[in-house]
Amino acid sequence: MKLVIDDACYAYSQIFADFGDIIALPGGEIDAKSVQDADILIIRSRTKVDDILLSGSKVRFVGSTVAGLDHINQTYLKSRAIEFFSAQGCNALAVAEFVISAIVNLAAELGFNYQTKTLGIIGVGNVGSKLAAKAQLMGIQTLLNDPPRQQRETLPDFVDLNTALSADIVSFHTPLTFGGKYPSFKLLNADNFHHISNQTIVFNAARGGVIDEAIWQKTPTQANIIDCWENEPNINQTLQNTAYWATPHIAGHSVDAKFQGSFMVYMALCKFLAKKPKNSVKDLINPSVLKIEKNTLKDTLNAIYDFQQDTKAIKNIKNFETYRRNYPTRYGWHHFRTKTPLPIAE
Repeated sequence: MKLVIDDACYAYSQIFADFGDIIALPGGEIDAKSVQDADILIIRSRTKVDDILLSGSKVRFVGSTVAGLDHINQTYLKSRAIEFFSAQGCNALAVAEFVISAIVNLAAELGFNYQTKTLGIIGVGNVGSKLAAKAQLMGIQTLLNDPPRQQRETLPDFVDLNTALSADIVSFHTPLTFGGKYPSFKLLNADNFHHISNQTIVFNAARGGVIDEAIWQKTPTQANIIDCWENEPNINQTLQNTAYWATPHIAGHSVDAKFQGSFMVYMALCKFLAKKPKNSVKDLINPSVLKIEKNTLKDTLNAIYDFQQDTKAIKNIKNFETYRRNYPTRYGWHHFRTKTPLPIAE
């Protein structure tokens, strides 16, 4: 059996070697020729999976080790009876930790009490739910907006989009969708951008394209934290230069998240091939006890990982893809023993 795997997939050789011969390539270089005689395709976000890639190939299983779906033509895969699995939720904790770290840093630097602020969370799925739980532990009032969930589950505490956009801090956590009843493409647009004031803090840690960047770059805010961009890696340099943090789509790039993505695909592939999983795979992430003796939450979070180095790393945007592919080690909060309690809500 032949597997073509994005070489940015975490520990791919240790996790997938028993399935067959592995051809590892950068995601952007995986093309129709490279997958023609492959049985299994395992990718991240930089490979567009559609008829152009797979027509005439032998691929019968596609696994995506990331949460996003906009690079996958699921209709085509279904029409070809190709099994598809996406590691939904694999990076949820990492992204929530990214947002909370930014809020804590902003509160210290801009001189506000985050417990007096409202946090509008647009999209309350895997990431948004984790973020809401952490925010509530910290005493931050949340305004939750997710029309598809509200329609399915009749959630009386959810608010409409305009109410969420009127929060002090607005954080987007939707997938990027173009059709259906609730498309998220340019969800923040000319019709509703007036809800964003010069005192609003805006996060995009969802997908590039959920905010109309042409309007955003002209809209004064208190601070922008941008991890997801239109036209990556050719990002909007006006927004980059004025953002508080401008990072290269790495909010979910903790070691734990990347492992979880690979592990979830591994388990799905075992099920597809009726192969018994190896117990050893579960234990690949097992660092020694990590201790931090800092007196404030901000210092503790920045000792765990200083996200500002991500901003510095892409001052030259030519470094965008290289930095993502060689991202520094960053562990999730649960690995640490800290003097200052962390808002850990699983």
